Amino acid sequence: MTTPTPTGDIDARLSPEPVPGGLPDIATLQRWSQEFFNATPTASPPRMPSPPTAPALPSYAPLTIPAAASLPMAPSAPFGLETLLAAASSAMQPRLSAADLTHPPIPTVPDYRVPIGPASAEMPGIAAPHFYFLGEPAAARTSPTSARSAFDVNAVRRDFPILSTRVHGRQLAWFDNAATTQKPNVVIERLTYFYRHENSNIHRAAHELAARATDAYEKARRQAQQFIGAASPNEIIYVRGATEAINLVAQSWGRKHVGAGDEILISHLEHHANIVPWQMLANERGAKLKVVPVDASGQLRLDEMQRLLTDRTKIVSITHVSNALGTVTPAREIVDLAHRAGALALIDGAQSVSHMPIDVQALGADFFVLSGHKIFGPTGIGILYGRSAILENMPPWQGGGNMIEDVTFESTRYQGPPARFEAGTGNIADAVGLGAAFEYLEALGMHAIEKYEADLLAYATDRIRTVPGLQIIGTAAHKASVLSFVIDGYDPTAIGSALNQEGIAVRAGHHCAQPILRRFGLEATVRASLAFYNTCEEVDRLVATLRQLVASNGR
Repeated sequence: MTTPTPTGDIDARLSPEPVPGGLPDIATLQRWSQEFFNATPTASPPRMPSPPTAPALPSYAPLTIPAAASLPMAPSAPFGLETLLAAASSAMQPRLSAADLTHPPIPTVPDYRVPIGPASAEMPGIAAPHFYFLGEPAAARTSPTSARSAFDVNAVRRDFPILSTRVHGRQLAWFDNAATTQKPNVVIERLTYFYRHENSNIHRAAHELAARATDAYEKARRQAQQFIGAASPNEIIYVRGATEAINLVAQSWGRKHVGAGDEILISHLEHHANIVPWQMLANERGAKLKVVPVDASGQLRLDEMQRLLTDRTKIVSITHVSNALGTVTPAREIVDLAHRAGALALIDGAQSVSHMPIDVQALGADFFVLSGHKIFGPTGIGILYGRSAILENMPPWQGGGNMIEDVTFESTRYQGPPARFEAGTGNIADAVGLGAAFEYLEALGMHAIEKYEADLLAYATDRIRTVPGLQIIGTAAHKASVLSFVIDGYDPTAIGSALNQEGIAVRAGHHCAQPILRRFGLEATVRASLAFYNTCEEVDRLVATLRQLVASNGR
C-alpha cells in the first residue's frame, strides 16, 4: 500500500489540533521567523554546510565536546520578535565573567616532560590546560604522557588537528616537515586569542590593547631567548624567516666589513638562502665566495675547510643540518675554526632547531638563524640571533618607524638593537604564535624529541632500504630526520605523485639545494622528512607503497 502524499494547507498538516491557549499559532511563528531573518544581514536563514568527517586513529581518545547552549524559553510568556532575537543573542554569547571580559587568561601549555623510569606516586598526572572559552576542564583528565615513557607519540598527535585529515580517502601521513611543520592547537589558539583580545600595534600608545600586544610581543622575544640560550632578549631580532635573517647579516654587517679581495666561506650543503645573499654581496663588494666540499657520505670535509680559511676570510656561514640530505654538521668545530682564522661564524639553524636542543652560547656562534614555520610556529616569522657586541656595531638594514630615536630633515638617530633592525610594524601576532610554539616544545622536552626522532630515523632507514632499486642520498654517520632517495628508473616527481594518491606527503625536486644534489650527479630526489609526530606505522605505509609501486612495474 502506497502512503499518500500530504496535501492542503501547511498549517493544517503541521498543527491538526487546536493550539493551546497562551501559545502562538503556526502562522504567527512563521511571521516572527521571517521578521527575525529579515533583521539579519543575510536576510535569509543561514545555511551551514556539514563539514567532512574523518574517523579518528584507533589509538586516539575520543574528543569531549561541550553541549551547545539551548535557547531560554518561558512556557507561558508571549513569544514575539524581541524575545526571539534576545534568545538567539544569548545563545551565541560565551558564558564570560566580568574578569573574562576585561582580559581573559591566556591559554597555557601543559608540561609534557616526564622522567624515564617506573611509575611513582611522586609523579601524578598533569592536568590538561584550561581554556576560558571551553568551560571547566574534566576533573579526571590527566597528562597525555605516562610516567613510564618520556615521549608518547599518540598523545602528541592529538595536539595537531591536521593529522586527522584524509587525502584521497587515506589518513594523511605528513613527511614534508623539512619544508614546513604542522601546528599544534596551542599555537592555533594563541593566534586566535591575540586577535580576539590583544590586537593592536605595539609601543608608544596609551591604551590597554597596545600594552597587551606589546607585552605579548616582548614575552615571545624572551621565550625565543630562553629556547636557544641567548644571553639577552636584545640579541633576538624578529625577521620573516631564516632567509631574511641571512640577508640582513649580509646587507648590514657584510656591507660594512667585507671589501674587495675579502673572502666568504660557505659549504656544498647549503640551501639557496645561504648561497645567494653571499653571492650578491661578493659581486657587489668584489669579494670571493669559497665553498667547503663534502665527502661521499655528504659530511663536510673539515680538513678542506682548514685549508680554505685564510686571513682574508671575513665570515663563515654554514648550515647546522642539511635540508636536502639530513647531514648534521659539526657546528661547534666550524665556529672554532672560523674564530681561529679571525672570522665570524653564522649557523643556519632552520633545519636543526626543531630536532635537537640549541644553545647558541655553547656553540659560540656569532649569528644563528631560524624560521618559525619549521619549528611548529606560524609562517612569516623567524629569528636572527646576534651577539650583542656585534649587533651594536651593525648599521640598520631598512629604515622607517620603530627603529629610530629621533628624526630631523638633516639626520636620524637610530635605536639600539633589536629595534634598530625591526623597521615598521612587525608581524606581531605570528611572533606571539612563535612564542607559543617555543613553549610547547619546551613542555615536550627537546632531549625527548631528539631521542624519539633518532630512533624513528634509524627504523625508517632500515625499512626503506628494503625497497628494490632504492638508493639513499646522504649517508653521513650523524643525521637528523631526513631521508632523501631515488629509485632506479623512476622520476622523483612520479614517485611523489604515487605517494600522494595514498595520502603520503613527501617533497620531490631539488629542495632549493641544487649544488649539493649535483655533487651526487642528480637534479632531484624524493625527500621524506620526519618530525616527532610521525610514527613507525606511517613509515611502514610509506615503504609498502614504494614496494607496491616497484612491484607493479615488474620488479
